[in-house]
Amino acid sequence: PEMPPKPRTKRPLSPTASRPPPSSPNAPVGAEALYGYYASSWAVCQTDDTFPRHGEPASFVQTRIRNYALLDFKPQLNTASYINVVAEPEEQAVALEGLAVNIADQTIYPGSMKCHNDALNMVASLWHCPRPPCFDEHGCYPGAGTIGSTEACLLAGLAMKFRWRKWYSQAKGLNETQVRREYPNLVITTLFQAAWEKLFKYMDVEPRFAAVSAESFTMDPSSLTNLVDDHTIGVVCILGNHYGGHYDPVEAVGKALEHINEKHGWQVGIHVDAASGGFIAPFQCGIAPYDFRVPQVLSINGSGHKFGQSCCGTGWIVWRHRIDLSDHVAVMVSYLGGKAASFTLNFSRPMTGINVQLYKFYRLGRDGYTRLCCNMMTTAAFIRRGLASFKDEESGKPTFRILDHGDSGCLPVVAAMLNPELEWSYDCIDMQHVLAMSHWYVSGYGLSFKHPVTGEELPLFTDLPGSSTMFRIVVKANLTADLANDLLNAFRDALACLDRSDGAFTSMRHTNKAHQHHANHVC
Repeated sequence: PEMPPKPRTKRPLSPTASRPPPSSPNAPVGAEALYGYYASSWAVCQTDDTFPRHGEPASFVQTRIRNYALLDFKPQLNTASYINVVAEPEEQAVALEGLAVNIADQTIYPGSMKCHNDALNMVASLWHCPRPPCFDEHGCYPGAGTIGSTEACLLAGLAMKFRWRKWYSQAKGLNETQVRREYPNLVITTLFQAAWEKLFKYMDVEPRFAAVSAESFTMDPSSLTNLVDDHTIGVVCILGNHYGGHYDPVEAVGKALEHINEKHGWQVGIHVDAASGGFIAPFQCGIAPYDFRVPQVLSINGSGHKFGQSCCGTGWIVWRHRIDLSDHVAVMVSYLGGKAASFTLNFSRPMTGINVQLYKFYRLGRDGYTRLCCNMMTTAAFIRRGLASFKDEESGKPTFRILDHGDSGCLPVVAAMLNPELEWSYDCIDMQHVLAMSHWYVSGYGLSFKHPVTGEELPLFTDLPGSSTMFRIVVKANLTADLANDLLNAFRDALACLDRSDGAFTSMRHTNKAHQHHANHVC
């Protein structure tokens, strides 16, 4: 006979704290619940890893869940992440309302789908997408709200891959089976985000890396001649790479591709990965065309949960047109009481992020987003000047080498490294750990990455060894001038502490292998 399940036991902190679990979910209503969670038996028992046998009062469970978060860093002091951490009470309310709506079910939730389409149309117009002839039929531009930019990048990559497959089979006279044996490639710089590593690994696409220098951090359009061929599904331009915040020259890349396509009879286009810059560049002056104004741009993605100021898990993908692009990834669904097209990898998903995104669009408008962008760029410039003023006492040389683009024409990001001209007994990752003691989280990175297919360790830049390290500060809306000043003071304290350590961090690092790499980077 089947054995009964093993009872879940609560491990007490001490024998005197041992109390048997309640015999039923209603038992805690008495003494267990009367005096609150911290006077109950649950407060002195460690959580085990088995499914709980008995239920607990709602307030107890809420306290238990909140206690997990007490061990986290403060999100407001996390400068390693691009994720927005600012939310108004009204915004939180519309987010909560979205939890109950499955936006995949367009037949049941037509009003919510209209909300989605309105937000999508605003994003598409922000990026100057041409109005498609079938707009009135569909009520929106070709695109979709996604679960962050990773899903959006994968969708864009798949659409380009299927577009290329159709073109290549016609050009070479191949049938469906034959063309599937071909190995397509995608061109991108070595500063790619993890979403593209997933495309290379999951979708059988060869990465073609455009090498970058630490002086530019951007793609050199002249390098495309040696990278693009008849198996290239597209070129990805990064609008705000996550290392230094620089913008790839989309317009110049488009002109280079125009020449290549005309010479060879190809149709290679551009996808703009605007995960970070999609809601910054539109509110900056003097930026060269980077969106659908460039004829070669086929699609653009953006993270609403970054500088779009939405909640975590919000992303967008917009295509120039449906035919031969978004139609390649559309799946028709008819078993939910109606017929509708699904453009996302994930099917069921809540309305939360879309609700918040539209809230922010109406709440801020173009003027509000422009003001936010100006404030963040101003604070970034303040931090940049502060770090540039740090000097080595003995030599008088700058403590840091600034790596980012500067005060304009980029993301509100400060990127730097310890001055290689000085002999340091520690690196930027050691500095990250010491800064954490002041409650600030500033990520240090090793300047190497693992090839997504071969696993080979490669340098990020052509002019810096892969063993070098750097750090990056993302200036988000909540990083005020006062907080920025405290961060600079934390840097001073951290450097003083590291100078006193006399190489202890270097010894510990070699022992523990603490370096972080591009392959496991999360942003």
